[in-house]
Amino acid sequence: MDVALIGLGKMGLGIAENLSQKEGYQLSGMDLNQKVKSEFEKQHGAFYSNVDALFSEKKSRRIVWIMLPAGETTNNMIKACCEKLVMGDIIIDAGNSKYLDSKLNFDYCQTQGIHFLDVGTSGGMEGARNGACMMVGGEELIFKELEGLFADLCVENGYLYCGSAGSGHYLKMVHNGIEYGIMQSIGEGFNVLYHSPYDYQLGEVAKVFNHGSVIRSWLMELTENLFKETADFSAIAGVIPSSGEGKWTVEEALRLNLAIPVITQSLMTRYSSSDNEKINEKVIALLRNQFGGHAFVKEE
Repeated sequence: MDVALIGLGKMGLGIAENLSQKEGYQLSGMDLNQKVKSEFEKQHGAFYSNVDALFSEKKSRRIVWIMLPAGETTNNMIKACCEKLVMGDIIIDAGNSKYLDSKLNFDYCQTQGIHFLDVGTSGGMEGARNGACMMVGGEELIFKELEGLFADLCVENGYLYCGSAGSGHYLKMVHNGIEYGIMQSIGEGFNVLYHSPYDYQLGEVAKVFNHGSVIRSWLMELTENLFKETADFSAIAGVIPSSGEGKWTVEEALRLNLAIPVITQSLMTRYSSSDNEKINEKVIALLRNQFGGHAFVKEE
């Protein structure tokens, strides 16, 4: 099976490493970053820096695996690929695209005679290399044709055909919303432990939580790791970037008139962490001073 990988970042390279360990795959790769060229060519296959070069050779039934930033970058790449592919070829968007974009990309590919699957990918870099979890949307016949590919890339029972176009990325969107909420709870819980009157060794706490407790999980394993690796939290800026899926989950819940307070609060916490000016808090502090003469703290 010929698989062209577009986007050789940490996840894309992980997928390449995964497939290179399996039989029956001929890989090629494309990325604008020339720094990955030698590594990819040495271990996986031919490397190209643009779409024209990537598709210059005629091959039967191309599989194009895209892992690029969501939005315009991915959408434009899909259109660029459609110009070079032939009827019956398959594009797989395995990034974190918005499900509405995936529905539009599916429709566009259909007009070009190209098949399209949207694949939500979970498991991080470790999963990409050694066995991921994947949620697949699009034509069921195309999924069945490529089911062996997903079986090779995923852990046992680690892939699911979800339904029509967009369903894979919709499920990954909600997955990431759940992830936001779980991480928020872990952070809050360890914040209480950190400020408690007891001298807890937080790495050991995470370790014992992960052995037989109700809240054991991979995220708790990572929590144990981070406390072992990070001795000085004062050197870490408490800024939590938001990659988009949490926001999309909240937007979808609002569209459906559903209450999801935990996921919503986790998103608001991320926004608040990035607000260096803290106008919200300053206005409240000054309002308390206005109506009650309450003291406020001045910046030093």
